Parts: sequence; C-alpha cells; structure tokens
Amino acid sequence: MTPEIPSNPPELVALLERSAWFRGAPDALRMQLLELGRTRRLSAGQRLFSRDDADDGFYCVLDGLMRIGAASAAGNEALLAVIEPVNWFGEIALFDGQPRTHDAYAERDTLLFHVPRAALSSMLERHPAFWHAFGLLLTHKLRLAFDAIEEAALLPAAQRIARRLLLMAGGYGDAGTLRRVLKVPQEDLAMMLALSRQTTNQILRQFETQGALALRYAEIEIVDAQKLSAFAASTDSWAARS
Repeated sequence: MTPEIPSNPPELVALLERSAWFRGAPDALRMQLLELGRTRRLSAGQRLFSRDDADDGFYCVLDGLMRIGAASAAGNEALLAVIEPVNWFGEIALFDGQPRTHDAYAERDTLLFHVPRAALSSMLERHPAFWHAFGLLLTHKLRLAFDAIEEAALLPAAQRIARRLLLMAGGYGDAGTLRRVLKVPQEDLAMMLALSRQTTNQILRQFETQGALALRYAEIEIVDAQKLSAFAASTDSWAARS
C-alpha cells in the first residue's frame, strides 16, 4: 500500500514532531524546514540516491522504511542501517559538500519529507546559528557509529543483537518512544551486525523462547523489553554466552 501524503500542515507537523531532533530544534528552524520541505513518495525497491551521487538535500522518513548500504562489484551488500519513521538522514554531505557516502532505497512503499540542498544552503547562509542543530544530529549519529564499532569488537553475538533491537525500537535514540514491532527481516538484522543468518535466527529463537520476543514474517515484536534489556546489559546472562 502506498503511503498517504499528509493532507494538511498540522498533520505533517504532528508526524515530524515524533522526531526528538525536530522537537528540540529552534522554533525558527522548524518553521523554515516546514516551509522549504516537500513530501516525496517512493515505491518498494525504488532507489533514492546512489553512492557518489551529488548531494540533493536532507530527508526524514515519515512512513515506510529506507535501506542504507553499499554493494561490491560482485553484488555483495553491506547493510549499514534501516531507517524507520521518524528519523532524518542525509546530513553528512550537507557539512562537507562531498558526494553521497552510501546507497539509499526504499525497502517498502515509503513517504519522505525532503528539504532540497539549495534551499538548505541558502537558509544556513541567512541563519548560521542553525548549523548547531545539524551538528547535534551529526554527532549523535557519530556516537552511535562508535558504539557499533566497539560492540562488534568486544561483545558476543547475542548481546549485540539485543542491543541493536533496543536501539532500533527507540528510533536510534531519536524518536523518544519504544516501538514494540520492528519491521525488519532477520536477514537484514544479520547483515547490519555482520553475523550469519543462521546465528541470528538461533539467537532470536532463544530470545523468543525466553519470552522477550515474538517472531513473524519480516517483523520482530518486543514482547518484554525488560527481559531484552537484561540480555543486552549482562555479559553473565545465557544470551551473552551464546
């Protein structure tokens, strides 16, 4: 089903305000983004931009799911993240003026809010103080990237899976509420964590047996967030030893 475009500004504002970054931005910046941005629809599988493309602006996922990654010449994919509502992306090129770092395409029918690069640049020339808000978004993602690198080097697979599920459920620290249902296939979760699908499935089944999760086709439901948090936090749990 194709996502519906918000029919009026209040509806769009309500969607965007589910983003902690947008809610915390200065009122003047929020108003400028709403004035300059437009909604854009993508069909499932449609590419938004490719690695090395010129920067075309700043995006927020309003509905659906975006896939961020890269593919080798042999066709092997490295999946960095799946971006759910309501999260922003595309700010790296805003800072350095360089091409896109990765590919981005819709995992399913997706609705985006898009602020074009030219409009952003003009706005920031008029209001340089707004750079601070974009800097906060960039450094937030940098911290997440550092955490992911550290976890990959130091933590066992089960603990990494539990932490990533909680991170995604919390909107990567941005949405402010814990989502119970994550629309992510197990294969995608395995790719994001550089784990085999077999290992990922085995651990998820163990979490399900313990009552922390419920597994369905292309979905993972968090049934008991406290149990999942315990698996994520404790290196002494059975999960961390898996």
